[in-house]
Amino acid sequence: MRHHVAALVTLAAALATTIPAHAAPADDPEPAPRPGVFLTVSGSDNTWIRGLKLMCAPEPSGHHPHAAEACAAIDAVDGDLDELPGKDPLCTKEYDPVTVTAAGTHRGQDIAWHRTYANDCLRHAMTDPVFDF
Repeated sequence: MRHHVAALVTLAAALATTIPAHAAPADDPEPAPRPGVFLTVSGSDNTWIRGLKLMCAPEPSGHHPHAAEACAAIDAVDGDLDELPGKDPLCTKEYDPVTVTAAGTHRGQDIAWHRTYANDCLRHAMTDPVFDF
């Protein structure tokens, strides 16, 4: 499972940057990576996966259904997703692990983060609105 998560984080980081179609001349500054965080949610043993790119600058955008709220939540914890406040979960003790990852750049700060929750209810309670898609 750790290999799958590491591969997802690596893939997400690669997708979060752009690759120029041609090499820039030596005197041209290298283009800055496009800001944004690639978010994924995957089920037990990678039985399913979904992902999207969240852009927060200059304003919330992307395919995230709650982009403004997700950006505000990331801003509130200064990009440290371990500090998302979560809420008191009213979840069963069912074990059906769900893994979430975030990789990219948020307001100039690199993010490479993942966490596995015992079930989707706990994931929802602890990470929304960031992973609510």
